Amino acid sequence: MPPLESLLLADTVVALTVGGVFWLAGATGLADLCWALGTVVAVGPAVGWVLGALRRGQAGVDLIAVLALGGTLAVGEYLAGSLIALMLATGRALEASARQRASRDLRALLEHAPRTARRRTGTDVRTVPLTEVAVGDLLVVGPGEVVPVDGSVADDPAELDESVLTGEPLAVRHAPGESVRSGAVNAGGAFELRATATAQDSTYAGIVRLARQASAESAPVVRLADRYAAWFLPLTVAVAGLTWLISGSAVRAVAVLVVATPCPLLLAAPVAVVSGLSRASRLGVVIRDGGALENLGRARTLLLDKTGTLTGGHPRVLDVIAAHGWQPSQVLRLAASLDQYSPHVLARALVDAARERGLRLSMPTDVSEEPGRGARGTIAGRRMGVGGLDAGTEKPAWARSADNRAVLDGATVVWLTVDSRPVGAVLLRDPLRHDAPRTLRRLRSAGIERLVMLTGDRAEPAHEVGAVLGLDDVRASLSPADKVTAVRAEREGAVTVMVGDGVNDAPALAAADVGVAMGSRGSTASSEAADIVLTTDRVDRLADAVAIAVRSRRIAVQSALGGMALSLIAMAAAALGLLPPAVGALLQEGIDVAVILNALRALGDDRGARPALQPSTQALIHRFAAEHDDLQDVLEAVRSAADQLSDSPGPQALAAVRNVHRLLTERLLPHEYAEEHQLYPALAPTLGGPEATATMSRAHVEIDRLAHRIATHLTLVGPDGSLAPEQLDDLRACLYGLHTVLRLHFTQEEENYFSLAP
Repeated sequence: MPPLESLLLADTVVALTVGGVFWLAGATGLADLCWALGTVVAVGPAVGWVLGALRRGQAGVDLIAVLALGGTLAVGEYLAGSLIALMLATGRALEASARQRASRDLRALLEHAPRTARRRTGTDVRTVPLTEVAVGDLLVVGPGEVVPVDGSVADDPAELDESVLTGEPLAVRHAPGESVRSGAVNAGGAFELRATATAQDSTYAGIVRLARQASAESAPVVRLADRYAAWFLPLTVAVAGLTWLISGSAVRAVAVLVVATPCPLLLAAPVAVVSGLSRASRLGVVIRDGGALENLGRARTLLLDKTGTLTGGHPRVLDVIAAHGWQPSQVLRLAASLDQYSPHVLARALVDAARERGLRLSMPTDVSEEPGRGARGTIAGRRMGVGGLDAGTEKPAWARSADNRAVLDGATVVWLTVDSRPVGAVLLRDPLRHDAPRTLRRLRSAGIERLVMLTGDRAEPAHEVGAVLGLDDVRASLSPADKVTAVRAEREGAVTVMVGDGVNDAPALAAADVGVAMGSRGSTASSEAADIVLTTDRVDRLADAVAIAVRSRRIAVQSALGGMALSLIAMAAAALGLLPPAVGALLQEGIDVAVILNALRALGDDRGARPALQPSTQALIHRFAAEHDDLQDVLEAVRSAADQLSDSPGPQALAAVRNVHRLLTERLLPHEYAEEHQLYPALAPTLGGPEATATMSRAHVEIDRLAHRIATHLTLVGPDGSLAPEQLDDLRACLYGLHTVLRLHFTQEEENYFSLAP
């Protein structure tokens, strides 16, 4: 809390308390002296605040308090003045506590920016200040280093992590001659860069300038109290003036000012706002001041980045495709074994997926890694590779099908080769967050009318995410400057919130009315530029923040309007001479207590915002969520068996179907049975009854039906071990249908049920 507010609060408390002690002891003269001193002490700061507001063209709520303080001193109503001084000091102290902000000097942006570059002249490589780099210089960028200036790749290909610029988590390969932008991180081997711009004219410097400009353009927040004072102030002055004019009594006019002192505005609104800030912080939402909370409660447009905000921000295994004679789990295990020591983002995704499924990794030998091509090594005496395929490698039909699936799913393909022959493919994609759909539904319920995605990612995956989430608009392939332009355009129509997690989002966050940063894994720069930081890696905390802001603002408005209505009644009584100033001040204290107690409701939970789960139910959710990860290989086996039936419906394909039947019987169906009889009954009370899970129960019935149908087909296999032609189409349809139902069912459970648990 700033020193002035804290000192004023301490002085007014002491003056009122000591004066009360003297009054009880019968020393009324000393009591009046203490109360008068407390009033005088408050007049100076209050006049300063009023003058500051008037210089900004505002006649704020503090003007009524100044008039009341002066009036009580003029007519000798010192107790009333001391009470008003205490209320003024308390309101200012509460508001100052809510207004504490973190620095917005964008330190992280500046820290990330390189200050030197390695310039090559002939065979000599020297480190020079970045300001000395000129267009045409040949620079060397080592592994893990930041590209210092905009330029073009000179000789060897470059693999760059451009998430700082675009938010896209997958590394991008740039061939010689292609342009690259400053701020990207070298995710591969060293390469040479031909500078095409100076540091001042490069992309990253532009991001810093944009963030500074957008932050400087942010309009100051108008306090909720001041907005209501715009009509309450002239009304109060008019009533007090008319009272003096008609009655001829200055005491009556002062009594009107005393009971009109807008303590509901000075106290109730800040209390509700501070209570909302406290409530949000308990959920991992750091809101930097009361103005941000008020604006969030009025927001009608919400703009979201894609990568790291609506998606997880890092690639995960979507599917594993195996060649004939290979199993998907075998492909994933070998690929992860080769990649377990690689720092590449795709390698980490493979290893994480293998470990989630309980696969035991082998120890490769003779391992080597080539940027852009992947890792090579020997496992069990066979030479294997994981990554890209060599140029000219002939792809069998299943591999071409994998390529097609990658295009359709917007996924990246990592190939596993054995003795230079592809035997499997792993599809990876940055998946949608499980809690994203529920979050957006809750945001619309909270009053957000327009949801828009702003992303630097490609149009195809962006529009797919937008369609799944039901967004109102999707704008893809945006630069940081484009995002700022979009934010400014949206601000013209409504209070606008921008949500992001990367350095590239920092300018847009600063340009919005309210900037929200995914601070758990997002960049420090985005957190520095934001008004609100989500400290947990859950986007549903955004819906919590909006719900808290809306509720806190509603309670603040209720308290302010209710208190002012009571004050208006008291003003009428004071104007008629029924309330002397001291009694009016005490009555105003009673009104204050009522509105403050109402404002403190913002500390409590909004029961309708988030279902409350019992600890035992949360444990069940975590258990079944872990089983979903473990069952991914079963889904892959179902799809692989269907593919084999399509390619060559022989004994090998039939063996794959029998393996699927075993996996269904031993692992999948027991899981579904346990969900039906343990998880769903536990969720029913929270979700409003068994009808809430009825649709999902119907999916269990369909899964069981298809599994039983597959088992029946196996019993109808002929004596020669082959399927009748009329069986093939139905069995294949059962397998593909089961795979589709399982994918949809798993996704629905993860979005609707598993996302409820913290």
